[in-house]
Amino acid sequence: MPDRAAPSPSDSIHRFARAVRLGGTSGVIVLLAALAVVWATACGDGSTAAVETPTGAASVLGGGYPQHRDAGTGISVILGTPDLAVGRHRVAFVLSDAEGLVRLPLVRVASYAPGAADTPAESATARFYEFPLGVRGIFVATLEFDRPGEWQLDVQVPRPDGTVPTLRFPFEVAERTRAPAVGDPAPRSTSRTLDDVESIEDLSTGVDPDPAVYALSIDEALDLGRPLVVVFASPGFCTNALCGPQAEMLTELREVYAGDANFIHVDLFENPQELRAGDLDVAIRTPLLAEWGLATDEWTFIVGADGRITHRFEAFTPRAELEPALRSVLGD
Repeated sequence: MPDRAAPSPSDSIHRFARAVRLGGTSGVIVLLAALAVVWATACGDGSTAAVETPTGAASVLGGGYPQHRDAGTGISVILGTPDLAVGRHRVAFVLSDAEGLVRLPLVRVASYAPGAADTPAESATARFYEFPLGVRGIFVATLEFDRPGEWQLDVQVPRPDGTVPTLRFPFEVAERTRAPAVGDPAPRSTSRTLDDVESIEDLSTGVDPDPAVYALSIDEALDLGRPLVVVFASPGFCTNALCGPQAEMLTELREVYAGDANFIHVDLFENPQELRAGDLDVAIRTPLLAEWGLATDEWTFIVGADGRITHRFEAFTPRAELEPALRSVLGD
């Protein structure tokens, strides 16, 4: 395999800047949408109910991620991986306080099974990953769940005054995930390609889409018998705390590993051109989200040459997580 040099940080920053710079009316709407999400997060009532994501403007503003505010610590958490089930899973979350995003290299977490609130099932370390440009960030840990039901997670959050309060929040673990699990066959979806549209702008809400990630449909890629990376994301409407430049990250990986795997981006919306005109009420979600069982706004799947899911990532996933996973599938 070729020597794989990663793109420079300046390349990544430039690509992200292009992705979020919509300009004109669309730019104003995205800014207002982002402010609405910040307001909703800051003013939450502490409930853990998932955000509804119906078609239209609300789906752009939501994201489907449960939110919780702990009255004792004053810290808010957004769970980036609500599609959890029995088994071992990546658990990702965002922490914020009155000063904004909580940025710590590591935090200690402990999980509690249903009916066992006093005895931790497992303790682990969650690592902080900063998003490109440093405007957002996410904590990630891997935890085992041996039964369905309402679990709880303790997060120890060191504070500037030297104290280490514990934030506890509940979350649901299902018998099976809604989205394909590791080991499941990837759905043979007929995603749209450049051959199906008049312009690449009909396939992506992004400013400068990469034509190479729209060359094949998912079913066509699966027929080729090569590893596959599929990203579901809307680069033009990244307005919640759990999304980032995932489509741009896909291109970075494609530029390095194109000889070994295929790469496909599916936008969340079927009508990017109409959305650019500024009317979010006409937003139409792609039916592929239902085919894949996706209820939140950003996903990445790595599929092996046999067509089965090897890795699944809910919410924005940095290259530091994605690349080792892909290399393991490629046998590096």
